[in-house]
Amino acid sequence: MKKLTYFMLSVLLAALALGLAAKTAMAEDLAKVMPDDVKVLIDNDRVRVLDVTHKPGVKEPMHSHPAYVSVNLSDTKVKVTTPDGKTVEKVRKAGEVSWSEATTHALETVGTAGSHTIVIELKK
Repeated sequence: MKKLTYFMLSVLLAALALGLAAKTAMAEDLAKVMPDDVKVLIDNDRVRVLDVTHKPGVKEPMHSHPAYVSVNLSDTKVKVTTPDGKTVEKVRKAGEVSWSEATTHALETVGTAGSHTIVIELKK
C-alpha cells in the first residue's frame, strides 16, 4: 500500500511540474507578438534592449523577461497580471528606473496616457 501511495504522489508531483513548465513555455516573446509597439534596439550575447511604446488601453499578452532594468520615458499607469492571476497597479513617472528579477507577466496600460519605456534585458 505504501508503494502505491508513493507512486501516486510521484505521478501527481510530475504532473504539477509539467503543468508549470507548460505554463511558462506558453509565455511569449513580447517583441515577436507586438512588433508595432516593441522595437528591438540591440540584441547580442549580453543584453537585449527594447523600445516599448503603447497607446492607452493596450494589453500585452503573457510574456517573459530575464532579469531587466526598465527606464520610463513617460508618466504611466499599468496593471500587471502574473500567471497565477494576481494583479497589481503600478504608477511610473518619467525618468524612473526600476529593476526586476526574471519574470512572467501580462501588462495593460490603463488611464488616458500611453506609455514609453526602454527595457534592458540582461543575458547570462
